[in-house]
Amino acid sequence: MRDEINRALKAAIKMQDKRRMSTLRLVSAAIKDRDIAARSSDKKCVSDSEVMEILAKMVKQRHESIKTYNEGGRPELAQQEQEEIDIIKSFLPKQLSEDEIHNAVVSLMEEIGCAGLKDMGKTMGALKERYTGQMDFAKASQIVKEQIQERCG
Repeated sequence: MRDEINRALKAAIKMQDKRRMSTLRLVSAAIKDRDIAARSSDKKCVSDSEVMEILAKMVKQRHESIKTYNEGGRPELAQQEQEEIDIIKSFLPKQLSEDEIHNAVVSLMEEIGCAGLKDMGKTMGALKERYTGQMDFAKASQIVKEQIQERCG
């Protein structure tokens, strides 16, 4: 994953694609920051799944910025954020649709035997393990809560 990002950064530099260069530099910096933090806990560097978490978090931050910019009447800044989202998303696996998230949640809950609210953490942990970078975990959490309410009344 890192090599792919570094290759893309080098290509962007060669092509003088300023938006792509700046976005990929931000991505690289975020990964390096996490690497430095990981060293204090005796890890050499972060894993690919942690890199995907970083990328997903960066996308989420940019969505929040777009909302703020649109509310503040700054569509040009919102457009820049959207361009950055598109660049970052190109390194993430395909995102699951809401129906796919629902099906994944239901089948996982059956698989692990989710019996109530006490199993929500275990369910969310398993989802994050299997679907890092592929789903919106806020939506997944809401679906888990709905399923628990349906099952446990």
